[in-house]
Amino acid sequence: MAEKLKVLILNGSPRMDGNTTIALREMEEVFRAEDVEVETVQVGMKDIRGCIACGKCSELGKCVFDDVVNELAPKFEAADGLVIASPVYYASANATLVACLDRLFYSTGFDKTMKVGASVVCARRGGLSATFDELNKFFTISGMPVASSQYWNSIHGRAKGEAEVDEEGKQTMRVLARNMTFLMKSIALGKKEFGLPEKEAWTPTHFVR
Repeated sequence: MAEKLKVLILNGSPRMDGNTTIALREMEEVFRAEDVEVETVQVGMKDIRGCIACGKCSELGKCVFDDVVNELAPKFEAADGLVIASPVYYASANATLVACLDRLFYSTGFDKTMKVGASVVCARRGGLSATFDELNKFFTISGMPVASSQYWNSIHGRAKGEAEVDEEGKQTMRVLARNMTFLMKSIALGKKEFGLPEKEAWTPTHFVR
């Protein structure tokens, strides 16, 4: 029997059971219905410092700051897909989530190629597309295909629970989870039949001489 596909979800909201959670619950229900194993970790309220570019992770195999980032690393490595979700602050993601992602992606040396990524954003009104673009950059620098939906992966709500009435937003989350599941299943079949794409040696080009 084939192993279950696994999805790791990082909720960047500092609020428990807020509007970002409403969006993610729509996805979780679809994943479970599709027999995908899902784990959600709420990181938005945790004490996570930013990366200081010390380079110690290349020596230690993990971040020098031993917090939730190092706890997430093996979960990320084992996952077939990663969902990162954030409320919008000044047309940007929650700084705690960004600090977590900076260190998580930089300190982990495992190959992320063909793990499927999806970002989810929540706002009262504006800044959604800017935050969506910001989060997707973590995937596109790592060889991770980005899952899409019927609309940009966003939902609206200000006061706690308001996202429940954004029916289009909730539908967008469900479609996103189905599309992400299809991509993960297709990639699993492709890896079994063809393997991963051939890797070239990295050719770093610097612009400071």
